[in-house]
Amino acid sequence: MKFSAESLRLYAVTDRTGLKGRSLRECVSEAISGGATMIQLREKSLGYEAFKYQAIELQALCRENHIPFIVNDNVNLACDISADGVHVGQSDMEAGSVRALIGPGKILGVSVRTAGEAVEAERKGADYLGAGAVFHTGSKDDAVDITHEALREICRAVKIPVVAIGGINAGNIRELAGSGIAGVAVISAVFAADDIRKAAQNLRALLDELFGHDA
Repeated sequence: MKFSAESLRLYAVTDRTGLKGRSLRECVSEAISGGATMIQLREKSLGYEAFKYQAIELQALCRENHIPFIVNDNVNLACDISADGVHVGQSDMEAGSVRALIGPGKILGVSVRTAGEAVEAERKGADYLGAGAVFHTGSKDDAVDITHEALREICRAVKIPVVAIGGINAGNIRELAGSGIAGVAVISAVFAADDIRKAAQNLRALLDELFGHDA
């Protein structure tokens, strides 16, 4: 699957807690229809087999729509199903070890909060960085907010693309203009919406306004 900075324009990260009885596949399909450019499956409570089943289902959907599919944290699962890539945090497996496991042809994303972490992640093989939380968020209990100046410093410190994450929604997304990011990663702004497709469309329109229409 082709990956570029434009793949990060609207990066939708799954969260099944707000699906209102809908299947995750249905919700991800709606997000893609609305303009999501990349999907990450994030599951912290599913057992391996259930996680794998969900991953295979969503991976097929992403491939049908020609967008990258990323597994959060579970490197073994990502390798097992040959996902397009994996995303790890600072407290997960070290980036260099992940790169060694997944090989050179897969996408590696790493969460960072400082320019120093960003430089180290790039050096160890990251293809993109997730920086945040840029706004207060309830989606991640351990999230630590970073200033917008810190976000700009991260973007300036590396050559690989950076995606902002954390509490981003249609009401605050314009505050990130000029930071140097390639796009935003969103969770509840899409998957907790009553109309997921419309929520994704609104966010994508705002992002295209900020970054151009080349994605």
